[in-house]
Amino acid sequence: MRPFRRRDAAAIHEAVIASLEELQQWLPWASPDYSKIVSQQFVRDSIGAWNSGRAYDFTVRRINNPQRHIGNVSVWHLSRQNSVGEIGYWVRSDEARQGICTEAAAHILQIGFEELGLHRITLRTAAGNRASERVAEKLGFLREGLLRNEVKIGNHWVDHAIWGLLVEEWKTKRESDRIHSP
Repeated sequence: MRPFRRRDAAAIHEAVIASLEELQQWLPWASPDYSKIVSQQFVRDSIGAWNSGRAYDFTVRRINNPQRHIGNVSVWHLSRQNSVGEIGYWVRSDEARQGICTEAAAHILQIGFEELGLHRITLRTAAGNRASERVAEKLGFLREGLLRNEVKIGNHWVDHAIWGLLVEEWKTKRESDRIHSP
């Protein structure tokens, strides 16, 4: 994982196009007209958000293939006053079901809780996106509710489940995982 660089736009575009069939079911920005210009704008916005401390987006890459974009993971503040943040993630379809998303999201939780000093982190999953829900469950998030018709994807509205994790719960789960790891 590393912050985005301007030269990442082409690799992001390739990953999105390769995964478009699945991504467009769940994410409003993943549409058939997704272009290289959209990728370039995302990278510019990401660099700007990072520099201003609004959000921290990371590209996920394999050490043995650093040119291939596997996905994104991000953390941002929802409330600085209350130390609340949110995370988001996606992984390209041909890299799914390998634990990559869970590993990257676990790392972004560590950044959120330890480096940003967050007290609570939330995430939202599109209702029915079982893969994303499974990542949340593995990380120890609790499903707290349903936000009805929260996001418009294409021509229809999609419900989002809201998940929450407190710093104390994260610390307990992390310690438990360490004890039970081989």
